[in-house]
Amino acid sequence: MSEAPLRVAVIVGSVRGGRFGPVVANWVAAAADAHGDFVADVVDLAEADLPLAMPAFGAEPPAAVAAEAAKVTPRLEAADAFVVVTPEYNHSYPASLKNAIDWHRPEWRAKPVAFVSYGGISGGLRAVEHLRPVFAELHAVTIRETVSFHGAQACFGEDGVPNDDAAGVAAKAMLDQLGWWARSLAEARAARPYPG
Repeated sequence: MSEAPLRVAVIVGSVRGGRFGPVVANWVAAAADAHGDFVADVVDLAEADLPLAMPAFGAEPPAAVAAEAAKVTPRLEAADAFVVVTPEYNHSYPASLKNAIDWHRPEWRAKPVAFVSYGGISGGLRAVEHLRPVFAELHAVTIRETVSFHGAQACFGEDGVPNDDAAGVAAKAMLDQLGWWARSLAEARAARPYPG
């Protein structure tokens, strides 16, 4: 008897005009679907206009903010795992991504997060290193294996697929780990409530 597929939310972290993130996210989602363990849902943060200002800790968000968050909240809540697709802006990740992370807390708890990054010479890896402690604070588990693209636009063909087969190999290694953690943590959450 085969196991039910895991729901993975592939999050497009950039909302800038002319962004390359959707190309990368669509490739990752296709790789997740082809992997066999996952059903991918591409969550584009450009769909929600979340404000930078946060309410007091524990306070309910204003109705307008709740309406914007509701565009992505149920999809994050339903996910068994996440792949965050992030560019690197000024040695870190975009404000739109931090916004989405901060406006959602229980959705991340006791779930695994993998990263696919892109950027200039660093391939977005500095953004990933900044994201790891943020997700740790939210009681999420980050996956060691990552996929990064240095000069991403030159790494992809017009068909939206990377030119180098090594990207697919790296994605498989990342998704293998993500699947292990997602199943293990889902079983643990089902057996007993997470205490965080």
